[in-house]
Amino acid sequence: MTHDAAWSDDLVQDTLERALQRRWQFRFDRSLTAWLFTILYRLFLNDVARRGQTVPDEDVPEPSVTPDFPMQIDMQRALSRLTPEHRAVIVLVGLEQLSYQEAAAVLDVPIGTVMSRLSRAREQLRAYLSGTAAAGVSRLSRIK
Repeated sequence: MTHDAAWSDDLVQDTLERALQRRWQFRFDRSLTAWLFTILYRLFLNDVARRGQTVPDEDVPEPSVTPDFPMQIDMQRALSRLTPEHRAVIVLVGLEQLSYQEAAAVLDVPIGTVMSRLSRAREQLRAYLSGTAAAGVSRLSRIK
C-alpha cells in the first residue's frame, strides 16, 4: 500500500508493537490475521493523514528479476494507479486471501462495499493491464 519499503517496515513494526501492548483486546473467536491487518490499516490511514499526502503513484519499487519480471512491473504499476481504498481491497482479498467478511472488518466497511470495491478494482486492473485505460477507452454501463 505504501510503495516505500522503509514506511512498510515501520508500519509492520508499529502494528506488532500495538498488538502486543493491547493483546487483551484480541478475541479468540476471531481471526488473528484480520485483527492484525485492521491495526495495520488504521496505522496506515493515520500516517497518510499525518503526512498530509497520498501514497506516491509513480514511485514503484522494482521487483527481483524473474522470468515473469515484465508482468510483475506491469502489475505493480497498475496497482499503484488504483485508489488506496481499491488497492487495500485487492491486497487483502487477492493477495492475503482474507474472506470478504474479514476484509470488511479490517476496512470497517459493509461487506457489500468490499465486494463493490473489489469488482471495480479488478475492472480497473484489467483495463490498465490491457492498455484500454491508457487509450482513454471507457465502457459505458446501462443504469436502470
